Amino acid sequence: MNITGGRYNRQKITAPDEHITRPTLSKVRMSIFNTLSSMMDFEGKSFLDMYAGSGIMGLEAVSRGFSKLVAIENNKKAYTVIKNNFYKYEKENNIKLFFGDCQKVCTKLADKFDVIYIDPPYFSGVYEKSLESVKHLSNGVIILEHVLELSGNKNNTILLSDEFDILKQKKYADKFITFLKYNN
Repeated sequence: MNITGGRYNRQKITAPDEHITRPTLSKVRMSIFNTLSSMMDFEGKSFLDMYAGSGIMGLEAVSRGFSKLVAIENNKKAYTVIKNNFYKYEKENNIKLFFGDCQKVCTKLADKFDVIYIDPPYFSGVYEKSLESVKHLSNGVIILEHVLELSGNKNNTILLSDEFDILKQKKYADKFITFLKYNN
């Protein structure tokens, strides 16, 4: 797996075992950052990667100009892989990695983030709780990667409260990438 753009373009990143995580595909990562670049300039911005997996989304952000990265991972094996992936970049960048439950770690963070990326295990049932845990941290765009549709009802969907506005949504095969903004 390689970083797809920016100053670390084509740098190889190690992925945890495929039974532990499912890294976001390169074409989806490229699309996410192309969409984000139409919304903001990355220079001086901060990126929070919840459920970091391999850490590739955060490293893409740093590679493309984000000045601060915070990543959170709860799986010990994935955390170790991320720590190794971050090692060669953390000396020259403002990168922090936390081990633990994403929602609990988020309640302890005080900084605001310009972009928050939420990509938990599909069908884990934590999307709504994750959105709730980042409301106080959001200073811009929240991105969800999901397979269930967003809705106002509970029938096989992610329940999205009216506190969030959908800015954009894209579908890639069986998954959605949804760009949200907390409206309070």
